[in-house]
Amino acid sequence: MHFFMKKLFILALIFLLTIAVSSDKKDNRTLKEAQYYTKLKKNYVRCDLCPNRCVLKNGEIGDCGVRQNVDGKLYSLVYGKPVAIHVDPIEKKPLYHFLPGTKVLSLATVGCNLRCNFCQNWTISQSRPEEIETEYVAAEEIIKLTKEHNCESIAFTYTEPTIFYEYMLDIAKLAKAESLQTVLVTCGYINEKPLRKLAKYIDAANIDLKGYSEDFYQTYTTGNLQPVLNTIKIAAEEEMMIEITNLVIPEANDDPRQIRTMCKWIKQELGKDIPLHFSRFFPNYRLQNKPPTPLETLRNAYEIAKEESLNYVYIGNVGALAEDTFCPNCGKKIIDRSGFQIEEIHLNEGCCEFCGQKIYGKFQEK
Repeated sequence: MHFFMKKLFILALIFLLTIAVSSDKKDNRTLKEAQYYTKLKKNYVRCDLCPNRCVLKNGEIGDCGVRQNVDGKLYSLVYGKPVAIHVDPIEKKPLYHFLPGTKVLSLATVGCNLRCNFCQNWTISQSRPEEIETEYVAAEEIIKLTKEHNCESIAFTYTEPTIFYEYMLDIAKLAKAESLQTVLVTCGYINEKPLRKLAKYIDAANIDLKGYSEDFYQTYTTGNLQPVLNTIKIAAEEEMMIEITNLVIPEANDDPRQIRTMCKWIKQELGKDIPLHFSRFFPNYRLQNKPPTPLETLRNAYEIAKEESLNYVYIGNVGALAEDTFCPNCGKKIIDRSGFQIEEIHLNEGCCEFCGQKIYGKFQEK
């Protein structure tokens, strides 16, 4: 599966970047000044975009690998330089309650501000700009591609969108002006000020809550839990449509007590309607010594979430197992899925066709 994904990125890049490059074929190597940083003494700068808050001397590059101090100013090294552009079903993000059955133009640059040892997209998230050849693709060109491929939305995904913040923000602003929807697929490692600014232009987000302990985050991601929890709450305050993904890793974050505590937090802080996706782990990158997540572990996680009264719980990365949506009131199936395909939808103006219950999400009118 991972070999397939790698090949998919390569094919997507060859196909879409070929038609995305501006008409004069000129590769723009101009650096883009970063929006969130503080100038310090002796030409040092502090990046204020994410909780890492890297302090950099002249010439140094941040932990993300894509933001550099150049003569006392902080610059993005990846503005306009996507390494993957592809048309996906929205369900692949995964987003099950946001425009189901529609297509989304997905894009990413290299880089990430975390170092997850289980990363499934490490070939690009852990790469550096100089390691992968790219061509300049203007924000306006992304909008054009979205329309050409009849996509309802644009997703910032695959790596961590926070690290290409300026590029993402410019695209999202243009998308809003063109009545296109925007999607953020993120690890949630971003500071409050840039997040609130970005949130004005983002319609939906799948936020990766990788585990529910500081020990897990520090051991497996080099990050911390609390900033991610803050991001989730802020996204809700800013009225993004939110879904949460939890990759369940054997003997790492699969403790039933930890999962129950996470579900309680979701219900208490966000409400029981926020969709939760438990995803199956497969050995990858630097975490090859663990087996794939047992199906029984995923079923147990599902049952815990339901016991905690979460209304919409799914299991991903395993095929046909808990992928359909059921009305929390009458219990009838209202969205029938087969993988990333929608077979049937029984909704009327966002409500269950059978009992009239309002369903969390954003849905196309019939």
